[in-house]
Amino acid sequence: MDAKFVNPFIDAFMTVMPQIGFQDITRKKVSVKDKSAQSLGVTVLVGFTKQIRGNVAYNMSEETAKYIASTMMMGMPVDEFNDMAQSAISELSNMLTANAATNLATLGYDVDISTPSLSVGHNFVVKISSEQYLAIDMDLSGHRIEINISLQ
Repeated sequence: MDAKFVNPFIDAFMTVMPQIGFQDITRKKVSVKDKSAQSLGVTVLVGFTKQIRGNVAYNMSEETAKYIASTMMMGMPVDEFNDMAQSAISELSNMLTANAATNLATLGYDVDISTPSLSVGHNFVVKISSEQYLAIDMDLSGHRIEINISLQ
């Protein structure tokens, strides 16, 4: 995968997250991984089509997902990862991916994104790519979100 596809996702994260109430955002490490990712508890997969093909998987713990959902819902307590919280996380993945797609369009790529697919659980593996993919660890006020990107 071409490394030029990384910055549109980092920029999207750094643009969208402050708009929904997060201020302490840090990019940690970028690494190359092979084929599949072990779920951290909540994984949202979004596909790309047209000039760029592939997918992005947002991977986080259930605690992180509840923290994000609570912030998105103006601080409403989220004690369980119910339908409302799942909807918030799916919407966040839409916002992040649409922003990244817009960033890719400014680089001259015509792209479409799919509807997000949210999975919950610890004992599953998500196939990200048939080869290697890039993983970006982002820290959101002490909460880890792994952005797994495989685009061609």
